[in-house]
Amino acid sequence: MFEVLKPIPQDPILAMMASYREDTHPQKIDLGIGVYKNDLGDTPIMQAVQQAEARLLQSETTKSYTAPAGSPLFNLRSAQLVFGTEHPALNDGRVISAQTPGGCGALRMGAEFLRGCSSESRVWVSTPTWANHIPLLGGAGLDIVEYPYYDYSNKSIQFDAMLQALEGAKQGDFVLIHGCCHNPSGADLNREQWDAVADLLERKGLIPFVDMAYQGLGSGLDDDAYGVRMLAARMPEMLVATSCSKNFGLYRERTGTLFIVGETPEQTSNAGSQLFSKIRSHYSMPPSHGAAIVETILSDDELSTLWQDELSLMRHRIQGLRQSLVTKITASDIQGDFSFIEQQFGMFSFLGITPQQVEQLRTEHSIYMINSSRMNVAGLNDQCMDYFVAALGEVLKTP
Repeated sequence: MFEVLKPIPQDPILAMMASYREDTHPQKIDLGIGVYKNDLGDTPIMQAVQQAEARLLQSETTKSYTAPAGSPLFNLRSAQLVFGTEHPALNDGRVISAQTPGGCGALRMGAEFLRGCSSESRVWVSTPTWANHIPLLGGAGLDIVEYPYYDYSNKSIQFDAMLQALEGAKQGDFVLIHGCCHNPSGADLNREQWDAVADLLERKGLIPFVDMAYQGLGSGLDDDAYGVRMLAARMPEMLVATSCSKNFGLYRERTGTLFIVGETPEQTSNAGSQLFSKIRSHYSMPPSHGAAIVETILSDDELSTLWQDELSLMRHRIQGLRQSLVTKITASDIQGDFSFIEQQFGMFSFLGITPQQVEQLRTEHSIYMINSSRMNVAGLNDQCMDYFVAALGEVLKTP
């Protein structure tokens, strides 16, 4: 039967990665793939991670299976990191946790769980949203509805339009919200906007599904979790998907967490049993190594302090790159206001140029980003910044 199969086009980001690797230009710049990079253009292993792994090599005694829920200690430490150690939802036993294969695993298992709860409920996602959100959620059979979020013209959130669109959601619908460092726009809700969204969700009986893949890379570990913590305190039910790829640098270890918040401990426990059954029928149980690293770090004061210091340096470096880029563009002869880049959070921003100009940057200057002009700010550094700004100026001058 395989002779009838047709090839599926390669994912554009993966295709771009292959083109970048083959490019021999000495000043080539990769602003496409969403990984943190240091000043040398490398994605380093954090010192806290290296030290935790060294301890694991000495102390680990088995490679036996974990449970479908994963490591209980990892789940506990992750919940404390996301919700805060004294959050009432945790203290009241209203949170169940599952260690997952990365944030993707958390999102997909969340979608499978929601599909089992209600076959008629829809999930609302922002326009734009992370490219893999719709395949992950839609692949589980959920109906996808989009709500406006980012205004490409004004380089800001269309908040009134967002609320107006969500007024059309039906009771029991799910609303996917980026917890911080919105991917791909970098434009985040402020606290007043989060509160207004919560008012709407409560009034209409909607269920939040928060994807927080970048905690600590926006404004700080606690500030980035404001929306999650506020919603968990106000809403009777919600889901949260998190990832350790970015803030622990554990991209290839595929380490994430899915949290379900229920109205009562009994309902939450019942929801957990449904979730773990879904996990068992998909990948049975999660990989262990990345979670063991994270729980080792978060369970040790010295390692936790080291990790938070390293994460803070990463966050401040990204903020500094945003500021430097805006300063250099402003000092050049490039026309237009790029100050929005400095006002956004996390690794990503839309540069605001056309697909044709993106292609010109790639073919004439070996600067790689996806056609929407979403750029990974962390891909820049002091050595390549002037080259990038000069290339951008040339492209924007082209009629």
